[in-house]
Amino acid sequence: MHDPKLPPILTSEQIVSLRPTYDRPGVLNETLGHQFEQEAESAGGGVAEVLTLFLRGSECRFRCLMCDLWKYTYPGKTPSGSIPAQVQQGLEDAEGNWREGEAQEPTPRWVKLYNASNFFSPANVPDEDLPAIATKLVGFDRVVVENHPTILRPQIEQFRDSLGETKLELAMGLESVHPQTLQLLNKSMQVEDFALACDWLQERQIDARSFVLLRPPGMTEEEGVHWSCESIDFAASCGVRHISVIPLRGGNGSLEYLESNGYFCAPALSALEEVMKRRLLPDCGFVLTVDLWDWEQIQGGCSVCRNLRKQRLEKANLLQRLDPLPETDCQCVT
Repeated sequence: MHDPKLPPILTSEQIVSLRPTYDRPGVLNETLGHQFEQEAESAGGGVAEVLTLFLRGSECRFRCLMCDLWKYTYPGKTPSGSIPAQVQQGLEDAEGNWREGEAQEPTPRWVKLYNASNFFSPANVPDEDLPAIATKLVGFDRVVVENHPTILRPQIEQFRDSLGETKLELAMGLESVHPQTLQLLNKSMQVEDFALACDWLQERQIDARSFVLLRPPGMTEEEGVHWSCESIDFAASCGVRHISVIPLRGGNGSLEYLESNGYFCAPALSALEEVMKRRLLPDCGFVLTVDLWDWEQIQGGCSVCRNLRKQRLEKANLLQRLDPLPETDCQCVT
């Protein structure tokens, strides 16, 4: 495909109008599920066993161009008691899995609560539910929740205190430090807001992780790699502990619209590898990973090398080093 053109700015109303038809269920007190995974503990090494709980609450009030997480929410304010009930159910289900597969599944030390929205927005997680949620998480080493950088409230500190010795970490989308991209993404923030949020968290001994996009609309492949690296550098300068690079892909309707009009082209597998090659360096001081969710949407490679390249990135995510690719007979890689 030719290089994308300068994209138009879509309003929140236009972004919503471009959404695909999707039947969202009503209010539920059941978790969407859970998964066990491993994460690099720090840039210096170590592996943490992690439990992720996928929670369903109300939709985020922001309308980011690239976000499809609204599919896992429901309209309207989250009712009080729903999220604590889901956390309890998720922990019980996970414990049942630990017992069944005790030899295979180590007990997780970290837990992620992903509610496809903002954990400290009272419309998404009612303030009165936060103490009950924290009580259920005491005993984990680390708790990770999602939040928009502009939502900084006293309830964050109160939740931190309720966790006791458990470390709190906020996952926030930086997306890109390219001058026009945050406006294009309808992110409802500036780069300076992200830096202020990181300072605010550090002053309160709360860790930060960040999401950086690879190749937003309007960028060539090389520009996408360059600005992803620049964004990684900025997040690192703000003291972010864990930076996750997300290859931008469709699913929300807006990106499909931009792609069909020549404004967007999804990044290739080689671009992901290049970002890791440039920024996953010894003593970088932060954890750097690439998001391999929806792997089938990431284009590149062939039947000979594609799976090897995925395994290489998975290993890099976990061990924080990018090993050479095994030799293959294909012409995709050198």
